[in-house]
Amino acid sequence: MERRVGTISRGIRCPIIREGDDLADIVVDSVLAAAQSDGFELRDRDVVSLTESIVARAQGNYAPIGAIAADVRAKLGGGTVGIIFPILSRNRFSICLRGMAMGAEKVVLMLSYPSDEVGNELVSLDKLDDAGINPYSDVLTLERYRELFGENKHVFTGVDYVGYYSEIIREAGAEAEIIFANQPKAILSYTKNVIHCDIHTRARTKRILKASGAERVYGMDEILSAPVDGSGFNEKYGLLGSNKSTEESVKLFPRDCFGLVKEIQDRILGKTGKHVEVMVYGDGAFKDPQGKIWELADPVVSPAFTEGLRGTPNEVKLKYLADNDFRDLKGEALREAISRRIKEKDDNLVGNMVSQGTTPRQLTDLIGSLCDLTSGSGDKGTPVVLVQGYFDNYTN
Repeated sequence: MERRVGTISRGIRCPIIREGDDLADIVVDSVLAAAQSDGFELRDRDVVSLTESIVARAQGNYAPIGAIAADVRAKLGGGTVGIIFPILSRNRFSICLRGMAMGAEKVVLMLSYPSDEVGNELVSLDKLDDAGINPYSDVLTLERYRELFGENKHVFTGVDYVGYYSEIIREAGAEAEIIFANQPKAILSYTKNVIHCDIHTRARTKRILKASGAERVYGMDEILSAPVDGSGFNEKYGLLGSNKSTEESVKLFPRDCFGLVKEIQDRILGKTGKHVEVMVYGDGAFKDPQGKIWELADPVVSPAFTEGLRGTPNEVKLKYLADNDFRDLKGEALREAISRRIKEKDDNLVGNMVSQGTTPRQLTDLIGSLCDLTSGSGDKGTPVVLVQGYFDNYTN
């Protein structure tokens, strides 16, 4: 019988994950139990996705803020430290800022404006235009910012991050100075020792700072890139991708996930005979048009995935075929013509007009975004997502 349903994304309920748990066993058992209870079967090329949070929890990849402070003090010298381009987030950055401030005598915090890297707004572009401010060149002090724009609370959280971050620094025992600028080298008028906290532009920022005379330059990916007094760490991403765990600790991005995804794939093959793909996912890569927030605060959408998820979609655009190549056909003749074209499509459609309008992104970014939206970040209790039919097309 012809299948009438395309892609399905299912959130899979799991037990609460604790450090040391056999995560592969829990994921496999949870997926198979869900299939039995809801009456569906696994198929080849289904995708089992698990959120990075439960991987890091099972690994016990946590660090106290004292470890952040010690690492910052050792690497930056403990005097005046510039902290530039952080995102505005209570969950993602506030606890990291506290640890960094504990490792310095003074923090010069340089915020990008009108928004942070992922779109959290400090002030609107319209207000900048009205004030005659050029964000590409103008450096604002805190006093000037307040004089022009006053207090600006986040549209969703209701937090004035300028005041909030200032308070965190002072409570950590450091002097706080806040400036607003978008040129990395602006910080060098205040200090030559800098932590740059941008995520996806970090390589460029480091290059500019070093070329402009900075003496000690570290990205967030280089803080806790090795254990400090037995703490958790991430050798590739450091503090990037971390989340607040408690008021005194962070959960870091998971490490060494490739063995885990392969083990889950092998266990499901052994139990069901089905060859599924498996991936670990973090933030999805999408943008909210109302809040203007780009979701991706993790360094990557997927830190680990099985080989079948490598690459980008290779799809033809059905409406292009219907409106152009087969515009004179309809009904069964149209269906058969399009089905035939799909079956005969080239293995690589890059540059081919018939693929225009399809999504030119990595499979893991697309599927990870779907999974992030499915699992949510609150109390759904579905840290594993099963995606079925993603690789189907009109002919299946």
